[in-house]
Amino acid sequence: MGRAKDIIVKVIPSKIANDFVKKHHYSGKVVPNSQLHFGAFLDGRLHGVMSYGPSLNKKGTINLVKGTGWNEFIELNRMAFDEYLPKNSESRCIAYSLKLIKKNAPQIKWVISFADGCQCGDGAIYRASNFKLINIKKNQSMWVNSKTGQVMQDMQFYHKMIKKDENWQRLGGYMLTYIYFIDSTKEKDLQVPVLPFSKIDEMNAGMYKGKKITRAERHK
Repeated sequence: MGRAKDIIVKVIPSKIANDFVKKHHYSGKVVPNSQLHFGAFLDGRLHGVMSYGPSLNKKGTINLVKGTGWNEFIELNRMAFDEYLPKNSESRCIAYSLKLIKKNAPQIKWVISFADGCQCGDGAIYRASNFKLINIKKNQSMWVNSKTGQVMQDMQFYHKMIKKDENWQRLGGYMLTYIYFIDSTKEKDLQVPVLPFSKIDEMNAGMYKGKKITRAERHK
């Protein structure tokens, strides 16, 4: 376990969390409706942030688990760590944050999160944190500008009233959906099958830091 046991996870203000995410998350962007922010501290300094909030597609997501109340689930929508923390610290930090949610927000029954295989990775941290894989979907909504390198989703084009031209190309890759049951009794109400992690390689969806990778390569 090493120095990972010395990490302290606690709630932090949104301003501090957002500044860290902008600097260390691969997208450089925050999710505006994030409401709950946890900081990971080691040696008295902030080295990681986990931000939770309502799902952007709350109406569609709520139906994943039968009988879920409007305030009974939350999305882990941003996670960023620097290089200072020891190996495997991320999953330990997520575990701490989930325990704090269970203690202080007992109405939350489950957590949803998405791994962006188009730009980053296939969710190794979620798998190490005992999340369950419930969907692997080929990207249909993310685009990259070949001239500027800017990345946008279909929804952003709509809200910003930007039209796609010939410079915009669809990003290759997959989006993976993971779920964690804080209340284990709700797992029986999951309305979609849990997928084996081997499905990632079957669909050629493995990715790490923006590059394709196989399961064998991940375990070297």
